[in-house]
Order: sequence, then C-alpha cells, then structure tokens
Amino acid sequence: MQIIYILINGAMPGYIKIGKTNTSVEQRILELSRSSAVPLPFECRYAARVADANRVEEALHDAFGDHRINPRREFFKIAPERVVAILSVLSLEDVTPSHNIGVESKEDAVAIERVRKIRSAFNFKIVNIPAGTELNFIRDEKVVCHVAADQKHVEFHGEIMSLSLATQKALGSRWLVQGPAYWTYQGEILDEIRTRLEEGEEPTLEEIEAAGDAYIQNQIDQERGK
Repeated sequence: MQIIYILINGAMPGYIKIGKTNTSVEQRILELSRSSAVPLPFECRYAARVADANRVEEALHDAFGDHRINPRREFFKIAPERVVAILSVLSLEDVTPSHNIGVESKEDAVAIERVRKIRSAFNFKIVNIPAGTELNFIRDEKVVCHVAADQKHVEFHGEIMSLSLATQKALGSRWLVQGPAYWTYQGEILDEIRTRLEEGEEPTLEEIEAAGDAYIQNQIDQERGK
C-alpha cells in the first residue's frame, strides 16, 4: 500500500508534514507521536492511497518547496487545505483515518482539545475583516458564509453560529474542526491571515542567508577552537 499523508500538530500552528508510508497512516502517526520531543500527538488532515508514493511525494515537495522550512525535514509552512487540493486530485482512495488516532492517553486528549478550541476561535475584528463580509469555503467557492455583526460569528444558511460549526456543517463532519483553516477572504485562508499577523513580517532572503552564513562561520570557529 502506497500512501501520502498530510499531518498537522496543534503545538506547531501553521506547519504541516507531508510524507509517505507503505504500512498505514495510523501506525505512522503513532510512531511520530510517541516521541517525548513532540508536545502533542500528530493529527491527520488528509491521507490518500496513490499509484506511486515516491513520485507523488517528490512532486508535492517540489511544488511547495518555497514553503519548506528545512530541506532535510518534511515540514512546510502552509495551510493544509492548499496541499489537500492537489493531493485529492492524485488520490486513488481517501484513507484518512478516524478522529484522534494518535491519542493514547487522557492527558493527550485533553491537551489536543484545548488547543483545538483556542485555534478554532476567530475574531474578525482583530484581522480587520468587517461585518457582512463574504467568506468562501475552500473546497467549494460556491459555498459561502458572512461575518456576523459581532465579528466573532458567521451567518451560514440563515443561522448565526461559530465559524467552526459552519465548517462542520459544510464538511458534513461529526468532529470539531478548526474553521479558520477552511475559509478564505480575498483569496487568502483565514488561518494564514492570522498566522501572518501573529508572526509579523517574514524575514527577507538576505536576512535568512545572513543567518545561515553566521551559523556556518560559528561552526567553523568552534572546530578551530576559537
């Protein structure tokens, strides 16, 4: 079985892991989540059986290379739905596992649920999105909702509700989902807007290269005993 998966982790908002496995997604999630170096278990946003996992993984890594944090790691700073949109086209079968597959203790479950609730809340006023604004569902732009008057809820199918509940209804999901990851405003995913504002401006290419040069020089100095 050849599977490509997209994993998220509540302790690393804004980042995803794109990888492959020849066994099962469930087993891979447990392997990654059991490490004491990981604050929270991984969750699977989407997994697909594909014809050639090596080629598909390489293609995805190339396509989203600009968002890759470290060429030696499979982590990307990008909204998961942008990758899901591509992988779903290449999919032979959706094999996304059930909810909370990586949770093996009560403590894990409580910690994940706490983070989900925090990330699911969205204040439109803080990100300067006015009441009445139309938002588009990322999986079908014909599906829309509108920012409610309090700028903390949305109007969906004539009802006022949380963004997460609107997303659950749009997805037909039984589980709590992070609504900001599924809706766009002026072509940008809400979660991306929030992350951008939280982190401030991105470092320039020159700043990144300078940091890399400084690291290399530091390593050289250490080897020379300076």
